Amino acid sequence: MQRYFIELSYDGTAYHGWQIQPNATTVQECLDKALSTYFRQPVASLGCGRTDSGVHATQFYAHFDLEIANEEAFGEKITAKVPDPLRSVSGINSLLPYQIAVKRVFEVDHEAHARFGATERAYHYQIHFHKDPFKLNRSWLYKGELDMEAMNEAAQLLSGYTDFSCFSKSNTQTFTNNCKVMEAFFEKKDEGLQFTIRADRFLRNMVRAIVGTLIRIGKKELDLADFKEIVESKNRSNAGQSVPACGLYLVNVIYPFVK
Repeated sequence: MQRYFIELSYDGTAYHGWQIQPNATTVQECLDKALSTYFRQPVASLGCGRTDSGVHATQFYAHFDLEIANEEAFGEKITAKVPDPLRSVSGINSLLPYQIAVKRVFEVDHEAHARFGATERAYHYQIHFHKDPFKLNRSWLYKGELDMEAMNEAAQLLSGYTDFSCFSKSNTQTFTNNCKVMEAFFEKKDEGLQFTIRADRFLRNMVRAIVGTLIRIGKKELDLADFKEIVESKNRSNAGQSVPACGLYLVNVIYPFVK
């Protein structure tokens, strides 16, 4: 068996997230069907994360294993007729919906892991303030004014904490809610705002809950002391509502063994 990494991007609007689930179309389901068809054998991928329904990714990694050669027969090893994975991008893309695009496929060590091997991830959250048909399902339309400076003051506090239970969905399968946030900030972009956050890992719904809470700072409903109290409470009910999925993008995943 040979392990491969596949880099892709997708518009998550029409999908119920990355991970396969019953009675719903997901990105992983579409990818696995395309890989299995192209390589003429059952293929099951494992992704670098689990994006929710409607969330997008400009960079996403998954790994999968291929049986390259059959067992020995009559003393000789019979090589299976498997298309060259390293030249498979256009072929796999032809089997995928237009909203999902493969960028590259490359060999990795058998122990390489798309989820647990990542050392850093980054997300963007897009906000726009005026009706724009070209941002439908790709950015959140917010009607009102926001104090970006105040939101950035609060966002800078995140790097001083490790337990982000207050921003996580309850009853998840994670063993810890500890994360290391390297940076978090808002900036003006395309007549709107873009929020960037980098961390070693993220909890389910974490980014959308953080943005929802920072929005309350920007609306002057909360101040820095309130924000600190929310984080230190470790209670999800104290934080703000999760903002809509349409504005969220996974934009970067870092591995020490991937260039």
